[in-house]
Amino acid sequence: MDAQIKPESSVAGTGAKQKISLRAVLLSLVVLLSNIVINGVIFMFFRDSTLNPLLTAVLAVLWGVLGVYLIYYTLTWAVEQYPDYIRRKVLPYIFIGPAVIILGWLLVLPALRTLYLSFFNASSEKFVGLSNYAAIFSDHLMATALRNNLLWVFVGTLACVCFGLLIAILADRSSYEKIAKSIIFMPMAISFVAAGVIWKFVYYYQPGDEQIGLLNAVVTYFGGEPQAWTSMLQPWNNFFLIVILIWMQTGFAMVIFSAAIKGVPDDILEAARVDGAGEVKIFFGIMIPIISATILTVTTTIIVFTLKIFDVVMVMTGGQYDTEVVATQFYRQFFMYRNFGYGSTLAIVLLIAVLPVIIINLRQFRKQGGF
Repeated sequence: MDAQIKPESSVAGTGAKQKISLRAVLLSLVVLLSNIVINGVIFMFFRDSTLNPLLTAVLAVLWGVLGVYLIYYTLTWAVEQYPDYIRRKVLPYIFIGPAVIILGWLLVLPALRTLYLSFFNASSEKFVGLSNYAAIFSDHLMATALRNNLLWVFVGTLACVCFGLLIAILADRSSYEKIAKSIIFMPMAISFVAAGVIWKFVYYYQPGDEQIGLLNAVVTYFGGEPQAWTSMLQPWNNFFLIVILIWMQTGFAMVIFSAAIKGVPDDILEAARVDGAGEVKIFFGIMIPIISATILTVTTTIIVFTLKIFDVVMVMTGGQYDTEVVATQFYRQFFMYRNFGYGSTLAIVLLIAVLPVIIINLRQFRKQGGF
């Protein structure tokens, strides 16, 4: 008797699940379409609005806050109508879904469009295949830009990592650790544009004996000749620009390395000292292997910064005096010369250069349990 009842209960339960799921699907569609229609109407209202700009801005902020809340609330309510086994699978996508859609809209679609434009001529009217890619590696200006980018990558990254690691070790043993770290980290609070303006005054040069640039003032004080550091001294002027990156990113590297060093077990260090190991041997034989994953993460992160460098070069020299990099060349070709095909190709080349570094970073995060 029991054997006959169980299948019937099972069938009934399955039917109930199917019925609830159908109702939930209909509710989900209604809620989703309602959100799209309502927010679309509000967007059209703000786009065509003739209200006072300040009032429009206030209302837009309110719409942004309340609109996001209502979207998440209504979608969550709709998912709550599903059975538990479906709810557990769908609910996480409700929270990450809008972010993924926005990223796809703002990053993936523009990247695909840029890739498409890279196969066309300057006016995007004639298909030219791989001609733009071939032109990149035969252009003298691009050769200079690629050379400079390599300088930024190798010199800038190596200096930031080495100085950051050295300062982290020294500051960790100093009684003024907090003050020292605050001073070193302070440039991180400044944008690259602001840093470029500051260092423009540091390197400033004018003919004559009176110098307002800090570096030239120091040079002339000790009897030297003032120099146009970012223009006349080629190709050394690129190294003077890289100093700005080192000044800004060393603090970032120092903070990350300091946190990693503090995570090295004290008992291992004490055991090494008891065995007679010196501080240099402890540093290279124990600390470096333990924090190697952190070193890789910091290195790849700074490499991405250097590959995309634009602000400092544009503010300091505008890409003149053989300081051109790929990003400034892209800006010049795409926005100034209106060469959309060549400019798009430069953007794709830059993306291809950055992608391997990002993949290495993501794999490292996965190994560390970041996601």
